[in-house]
Amino acid sequence: MIVIGGSIPAFAATLVPPGNRSVEQPGVPGASLKRTKSGGTTFEAKYRKVYALLKNDRALRKKIVAAAGAYGIDPMHIVGAIVGEHTYNVDAYDRLQTYYVKAAAYLNADLSFAYEGENVDDFIKRPQFAECTASDSYTLWTCRERVWNSAFRGKTVGGMAFPDNRFAAVFFQPYYAGQTFGLGQLSPLTALQMSDLVHQVSGLPRLDAGKPNQVYETIMDPDMTLDYVAAALKQSIEAYARIADFDISQNPGVTATLYNIGNADARAWALKRENDERAARGEAPRLPEENYYGWLVNEKLQELQALF
Repeated sequence: MIVIGGSIPAFAATLVPPGNRSVEQPGVPGASLKRTKSGGTTFEAKYRKVYALLKNDRALRKKIVAAAGAYGIDPMHIVGAIVGEHTYNVDAYDRLQTYYVKAAAYLNADLSFAYEGENVDDFIKRPQFAECTASDSYTLWTCRERVWNSAFRGKTVGGMAFPDNRFAAVFFQPYYAGQTFGLGQLSPLTALQMSDLVHQVSGLPRLDAGKPNQVYETIMDPDMTLDYVAAALKQSIEAYARIADFDISQNPGVTATLYNIGNADARAWALKRENDERAARGEAPRLPEENYYGWLVNEKLQELQALF
């Protein structure tokens, strides 16, 4: 059994202990309920399917351990992300080989990252994005996502109406919303954000939004996508330590929650502001909490640890 540990911040931060803060599972969104019901299955059946994939594939478990080691996190963080995605979003495939086949299918597909005929590479040249000048991929694409939310999301700009939806959903899903993105169900936007860190740690080629086939192949291929999953989880752990002064490295349910909802930096800042206000009123700080997705990960953690 692997003991939760992994990446510990270099400075003292308040430890978020293992386990769930909520006694009962928080509510599951209607979209997930509807998708699962329409597929003629249940959340428990989907969990058992992804559990079986992990249990029956020693090579996959070795890949997870290797990726976790490269990024200094516990393997259970990666396992939690995979389990949560395949329980509440899409069913896992029965065999790891299927993910390789899917990855190869993206090599020659006709893909583009665009909305209403405007390629994302052209879209981010609009003056609203002028403030996004960072050289590292995480800061750069996080800035662009923030500008989308503040200047375009749900607004009409220059006579063009933009959907009230996530940047990733509007520009980075060339087929249809909800399509599968490999073992970690990674968003192409998340992959672009993590590109520099993965290049630095794992030596994989940097991703380019102008080459969507490369991005999709990367996030579908188990030999590459796990590095991106690990990088995203590491980034969340470091963001909460740096910004909100919380060490979440021993709670895979919290990191799985952040993997599910995204925007770890913004959420860490929001929690910091809330706790600053609570401190001013003489109240105890609020710990990071798990959502329905992370709650399941913590609930099943002992069973999942036993596989490793």
